[in-house]
Amino acid sequence: MTLEGGARCFGAATIINGIATGLGASFGIGLRTDARVRLVNDPEHFKVTIRNDPGEDPTLAVQCVKGVLERFGLNDRYGADIETDSDIPISRGLKSSSAASNAIVLAVLEALGERSSDMDVISMGIEASFRAGVTITGAFDDACASYFGGAVVTDNVQRRILARYPLEEGLIVIVHVPEEKIRKRNVDTHRLSGLSPAIKAAHDLALKGDYRTGLMMNGLMYGAAMGLDTSIALKALEHGAMTAGISGTGPATVVLCGQQNADAIVTALGGGHIIRTVTNDEKAGPIP
Repeated sequence: MTLEGGARCFGAATIINGIATGLGASFGIGLRTDARVRLVNDPEHFKVTIRNDPGEDPTLAVQCVKGVLERFGLNDRYGADIETDSDIPISRGLKSSSAASNAIVLAVLEALGERSSDMDVISMGIEASFRAGVTITGAFDDACASYFGGAVVTDNVQRRILARYPLEEGLIVIVHVPEEKIRKRNVDTHRLSGLSPAIKAAHDLALKGDYRTGLMMNGLMYGAAMGLDTSIALKALEHGAMTAGISGTGPATVVLCGQQNADAIVTALGGGHIIRTVTNDEKAGPIP
């Protein structure tokens, strides 16, 4: 019997970055990651194919599979062929790691014919991300927004969801994606800790439903602290964006706007790699 499974999970963008305070918030976007896993009877065999970025480090994918196998006491029995394909740019702040880990964990569960609760799936992905060194805080907010869709406001330290709510219908998401990647291991967390009081205030706004102001405040503060280009967000706001800011630790800038302003904003951003998508409320699950 062949043990195979597949799953799809979506990306997300930052409302509140959790590094400074341990409190975070993110919202789902329409970019997706598909994962397919085939288990083999060789616990030493792990082959990873990352179709959208073949040179990317495969450690996260391997750790996700190993974590699920360990959960069910099968790590001495199986290895895996793992394949992912995604339209989420890697290491740009668009939660590519969260989407990949959620999708891979779900794919392994399907291959095993096992079920786990939503929070167990998310937790297994977070633990794999820690082992792979692709997260600083565990990014519980990112993992939840990627998995559930909509806006999710969290306590990342306690791994608690404080609020969930859908965003307005019909919003357009515009993402400005610079060429450079920012790896979590290269982020100066000590410098960011000084943002705590202001980021806590932004998180309070997001908790009350004012994600637009929270996102804008967060993006400007983290962008300035990390030396990232905040002029992209300001230019988008000048041309009618509802909100805009640096996503995650950057360098991507995420913009939310109505359909009527989208073309003008894209033009104003002046070229480069621009992704145009929508918000996402769809939960992670089987590949259609």
